[in-house]
Amino acid sequence: MAENEKAQQKWVDSVYQSLSTKEKIAQLFMVDVFSEKDDKHTNKAKFLIENYGIGGIIFSKGGPVRQAKLNNTYQNASKVPLLIGMDAEWGLAMRLDSTFAFPWNMTLGAIQNPEIVQKVGYQIGKHNKRLGVHINFAPVADLNTNPQNPIIGNRSFGENKVRVANNAIAFMQGMRDAGVLSNAKHFPGHGDTSQDSHKTLPSIEFTEERIREVELYPFHKLFEAGVHSVMVAHLNVPSLETKSGLPTTLSQKVVTNLLQNELQFKGLIITDALNMKGVSQYSKPGKVDLDAFLAGNDVLLISEDIPQAIEEIHAAYVDEVFSEKRLANSVKKILMAKYLAGLHENRLVNTKHLYEDLHTIENEAIEELAFQNAITLVKNDMAALPILNNHKEKMAYLKLGDADGQAFLNRLNTYHQIDQISLKEASNKNNLEKYDQVIIGYHVSNSNPWKSYALSKSDKEIIDFISENNRVYLVNFSSPYALSDLQSYINTEVILQAYQNTEIAQSLAAQMLFGAKPISGKLPVSIRNSFPEGTGLQTKAINLFGYANPINKNFNYSIFSKIDSIADEILAEKMAPGFQILVAKENEIVYQKNFGYHTYERKIPVTSNSIYDLASLTKILGTLPILMLAQEQAYLDIETSKLGDILEEYKSTNKANLSLKRLFSHYAGLQSWIPFYKNTLDNFDTYYQPNYSEEFSIPVASQLFLRTDYKDSIYKEIKNSELLNKQEYKYSDLPFYIIKPYLENIYGKPINQLAKSFFYGSMQLENLRYFPLNYFKLEQIVPSENDLLWRKQIVQGTVHDQGAAMLGGVGGHAGLFGNAEDVAKIMMMYNTGGNYAGKQYLLPETIDKFNTCYYCDDEVRRGIVFDKPQLEDLGPTCGCLSMNSFGHSGFTGTYAWADPDEDIIYVFLSNRTFPDANNKKLIQSNVRTRIQEIIYEALISD
Repeated sequence: MAENEKAQQKWVDSVYQSLSTKEKIAQLFMVDVFSEKDDKHTNKAKFLIENYGIGGIIFSKGGPVRQAKLNNTYQNASKVPLLIGMDAEWGLAMRLDSTFAFPWNMTLGAIQNPEIVQKVGYQIGKHNKRLGVHINFAPVADLNTNPQNPIIGNRSFGENKVRVANNAIAFMQGMRDAGVLSNAKHFPGHGDTSQDSHKTLPSIEFTEERIREVELYPFHKLFEAGVHSVMVAHLNVPSLETKSGLPTTLSQKVVTNLLQNELQFKGLIITDALNMKGVSQYSKPGKVDLDAFLAGNDVLLISEDIPQAIEEIHAAYVDEVFSEKRLANSVKKILMAKYLAGLHENRLVNTKHLYEDLHTIENEAIEELAFQNAITLVKNDMAALPILNNHKEKMAYLKLGDADGQAFLNRLNTYHQIDQISLKEASNKNNLEKYDQVIIGYHVSNSNPWKSYALSKSDKEIIDFISENNRVYLVNFSSPYALSDLQSYINTEVILQAYQNTEIAQSLAAQMLFGAKPISGKLPVSIRNSFPEGTGLQTKAINLFGYANPINKNFNYSIFSKIDSIADEILAEKMAPGFQILVAKENEIVYQKNFGYHTYERKIPVTSNSIYDLASLTKILGTLPILMLAQEQAYLDIETSKLGDILEEYKSTNKANLSLKRLFSHYAGLQSWIPFYKNTLDNFDTYYQPNYSEEFSIPVASQLFLRTDYKDSIYKEIKNSELLNKQEYKYSDLPFYIIKPYLENIYGKPINQLAKSFFYGSMQLENLRYFPLNYFKLEQIVPSENDLLWRKQIVQGTVHDQGAAMLGGVGGHAGLFGNAEDVAKIMMMYNTGGNYAGKQYLLPETIDKFNTCYYCDDEVRRGIVFDKPQLEDLGPTCGCLSMNSFGHSGFTGTYAWADPDEDIIYVFLSNRTFPDANNKKLIQSNVRTRIQEIIYEALISD
């Protein structure tokens, strides 16, 4: 015998020998306690502990802190440590408020990877352990083969005996790894009945051969895997117990002969609650407990009268109805379980930080992982999924059911503009004619797995009606059995089964519809004859932004969360009034937060829809993709073309022989910038008027128009400007002034229209725009500066950069406005070799050509337009990225960077220039690159 087994046996024998016969009998009982109830209720359990020495508590409804305090009170009052149990099949939330609800077993049953189910079991086990719960009455091992089952249903892993067994074992192993005892229930199988054993005695009419082959299979496999206990159900099974109406709980043939002798189960045998009608109506309190014990059960759960039951059992012991050996067998098994649960060392719960420990981001990560692998594509006619992001098509969303679907609609709208329509609107064929596609979400309350999932008559009718006239995507956020209510599946192109109406399920389902996430789940139960168990079509993700918990993308969250601390520092030191931060990995956003306000007046908070002046990010987000396209279409060659070759007006200038490669690597000797506006300050009224006219048609700010002919002066000044040393790196805006009219000329449209038609439109970048006042309300646009020198006003909605403003709001170097998410999508398109949402916008080799540092040997860190990591100690990044990474920063406090090696995108948008552009705290403190350093520090290597 191993040393720990010897210690266990010694402790068990010692405790057993210290007990009187009645105290030994009392160890068989677990009383139910509701921590939500008053002292009168909770004191009853304390009375039973102090006066009878009962063996355990099964906690029911209440709250975690209240339960922990009661636990400590009871444990301190008990001579022998109490075994604490709970029904926590999908986590503590099955019974307690203020706790986390994990997916139901039916949802987990759709997952094809048991390791994920094991992770769920482990996290649930951790929660139980933290709360002082030693045995979780889970997993449910019943096969739900009856769609009308009122009490199992979503609590089952499904109808396939092998899948149910594998998932139950994985769940059990997870709990065991967390140090919590497990329980297989409800033996011999409660799944094929339409009756509830809480209210009556359900009958299972199968043959013994069928029960042995099917219903018992998961239990047998769990026994082989080492499950700690089994719960016997209150069932009438004539093929196993010939005595009419005798519940299986009280049947010696079932509990002793079948379970212990034949199946060789050596663990704890626990009755289902003895106050349930399925057993309590068979015999009176006390007598029913004795019968259950004599049948072979070890633990008598929720007896209706414990004092009477102890007397009944003791009397039978005195009358030698059963032996001391029989009593010792059960009591010592109970004591062994207590030792295994660690009760020989510690019985109390530390209440400090209890709530926080039960509400960690790991919970959300595991929930996301489970739903992502469970959601099932039941039907996909004509490969309608993923929905191709055609911005010209109109789409509608109809919510059915009694629960909220806002999270679903919100996430849908991140991919395509969706109109929500009412049931009344959807009933009118004329209203539907304007929509190419209709998404129908059936939302049922997620409060518990017993909620009715049945589609109403009107729901069924409207689904059929819309399906006859439109392309329909039906998403079922309830039990898969709800689909059985549909009259026909023929006209519904897509059926996506999401199982539960949680916010994460809604978000994931929306992502899957558009292809941002793969789909891999399979139905755990059959839907009539149309969709048998195991149905599930697989899809792959396309290059489209999704959303993921950082833990699921291999980030150490304790390090990752330091980003928030730097954000607080930015606000405290007034480096900027507010800002957006976004981090993505492997095409999924893992961090997206907004901080502060539009201004220091703190009137408008920054949101994900706040629109920032992107400043020089315009170069890589607006001008560069068009320049790359021109390269692919042979309008120019970035390596060999010279300025004089493509622009006639530069042939006779000092810039004629400058190569585009040098120009856009900032190695051509151009001046950094030219303050064109300064030439107009001395004769302000000559150059500006408050009202638009043909002569003054260039808007530089609100109610301020520049002379129409001044554009010519700008280009002339650039053309005639002196060159600096051509062999020295000098960052310059001027190449972007120069290339803008060329690109507009070859394509015949202004550069803002080119960006939208070639890229932004089909990429659904609704928040990336030049001339933002044409698209957004003023209060959505973040002001960039209170310009006291030139425009004499707050600059809001018009470009901050003076040169771009004097060109009418659009420069090759500035003029673009947007939010972090749309900026990240362009960076993602570059990062994935020019592909976005399945469409190839640019060739990978083109991006590689521009993302190359041609003059690095000469201490130039720039690629072509792209900024690159530093060559020396100081530079634009944290110094912890690959040289393959690329990005840019902007004067207003913006920053965007992509790293193809680690597949990470990082965006920071702020208006650090407000109210004064001389505020350089953000730049001097390097907070943007310090955040970047945290991102890479938190990254866990594979």
